[in-house]
Amino acid sequence: MKIGIDIVEIRRFRNKKYDSNQKFYQNIFSKNEIDYCLKFKDPYPHFAGRFAAKEAVIKTTNTNTKLYQIVINKKKNNLEIKIKNILKPNILISISHEKEYSVAMSINFSNI
Repeated sequence: MKIGIDIVEIRRFRNKKYDSNQKFYQNIFSKNEIDYCLKFKDPYPHFAGRFAAKEAVIKTTNTNTKLYQIVINKKKNNLEIKIKNILKPNILISISHEKEYSVAMSINFSNI
């Protein structure tokens, strides 16, 4: 079992507005992730949280996984993780937001 954690200043994303930096966001997030974040009045805590979660997942894997290869989807009340070229990663994540920061924790129960 491996544990990863990451924290991100929401301001980093708020200063990089989606409308004028779409390519930046597309290099990190899937279309579904972007659509999910943009449905909120303030999407930037959600972008920051997903970014932190991807970084936390990378810290728990033994691969050269890139941010765009990790996709986080909301399924009912849970978060589902998909990693390109890995069939069923046995990874749990939690994302939280507080004023200026988003934080995420990842627990990897598999051998990847």
